[in-house]
Amino acid sequence: MRSLSARLPVLLRERAYRRFWAAHSVSLIGDQISLIAIPLAAVLVLHADAADMGLLKTAELLPALLLSLAAGAWVDRRARRRRVMITADLLRALLVVSLPVAYAVDALTFAQLYAIAFTVGALTVLFDVCNATVFVSLVPADRFVTANALLNGARAMAFVGGPGVGGMLVQLLAAPVALLADALTFLCSAVLLARIEPVEPPPAPPVKGYFTEGVRWTLRHPTMRALFAASGTVQFFNLMFHTLFVLYATTELGLDAGVLGAVLGAGAVGGLIGAAVAGRAVRALGLGPTILVGFAGFTVPLLLVPLAGGSDPQVIALLFLAEFLSSVGVMLLGIASGSLIAALTPDALRSRISGASRTLNYGFRPSAPWPAAGSVRSWACAPPSGRPLSAPPCASCGCCRPRYPEYVPCRPAHPPLRPHWAAAGGRTRTPNLQIRYTPRHEDE
Repeated sequence: MRSLSARLPVLLRERAYRRFWAAHSVSLIGDQISLIAIPLAAVLVLHADAADMGLLKTAELLPALLLSLAAGAWVDRRARRRRVMITADLLRALLVVSLPVAYAVDALTFAQLYAIAFTVGALTVLFDVCNATVFVSLVPADRFVTANALLNGARAMAFVGGPGVGGMLVQLLAAPVALLADALTFLCSAVLLARIEPVEPPPAPPVKGYFTEGVRWTLRHPTMRALFAASGTVQFFNLMFHTLFVLYATTELGLDAGVLGAVLGAGAVGGLIGAAVAGRAVRALGLGPTILVGFAGFTVPLLLVPLAGGSDPQVIALLFLAEFLSSVGVMLLGIASGSLIAALTPDALRSRISGASRTLNYGFRPSAPWPAAGSVRSWACAPPSGRPLSAPPCASCGCCRPRYPEYVPCRPAHPPLRPHWAAAGGRTRTPNLQIRYTPRHEDE
């Protein structure tokens, strides 16, 4: 037993962080169960169509856009953020339990599903903006990278095992009943958080411009401004890419659902490996260069998707490689940038900056699929002479151009043709990234 304990990372030997990490991990598994069970409940029980599913997804995403700034401002005025997180967990468990209860009495409706999706999303925003403050209260600054690597490793593990657990529960039980497991994970998270006592920073005093101070500080700080601009751009085009990916892989490349699932599973394995090597990468390269490597590793491998051609094994191998390498890059980027943000952010602004981050990086998600859908329609409907012969400008960010069929207006399925692409190159200067926050930036 002692030898097993000695092999654990140092942070996991500390009781407070171990419980915080376990609460985070079990909640992530519940999230993966919900990602499968809630849409399946809408489809299998309520017979949802495409419009219904779009409304459900919008209800899940809107809180990040509408409430993140307000939640961050409210949380920074609270002295006990951990208690807010526990309350959010308990309320989410109660809301999720109401779905199988309504199903059991044959009273489940779309209105309830939309309302719960929105409310759970709002409570998740509240939980997440508190999480940033509790994290730095438990972890010393020199261990931010290790702590973030452990949290992101748990996220990758949830991506590996969570969908399988969710699918098995839906198979054994009805989809709404499977949500009881998600409610149980919220309860476990609340219990674990109740057993830690971090020394949280004092609440921020009310000042003029308090509500928007987090956004203003982020936009004035050169490193944070550049990081959020780059991250938001990449995420927007990555969402466009994944909006098209399933359609492209199934209709153009002819992959079946089983092979597609295995390709996406390769991404989860890549995430685990990325989390394992992130600490070594930061020690070898430094935070700034690791962030740049993460951006490149996240986006560049996805160019292999429009290059996939030839025999079926060649196509599958290229898609596996694209998902695997991209997920390694995502983890390097997430761990290094998360550690940098934690180190630069002043305690008095931490929740407001977390809210600003969610607004800038996640609030646009409901709009990202529309340009992708419009691009597919315009490319599919254009005559051969009017189609572009190169990838669109966002190719370097991971959005790929589908292969062009013979001209048949708006035909839904096309025979694959040999792809052509455009290569782009450039040089990026690495800024001198500083870890320590100095008041100079607040006055700029």
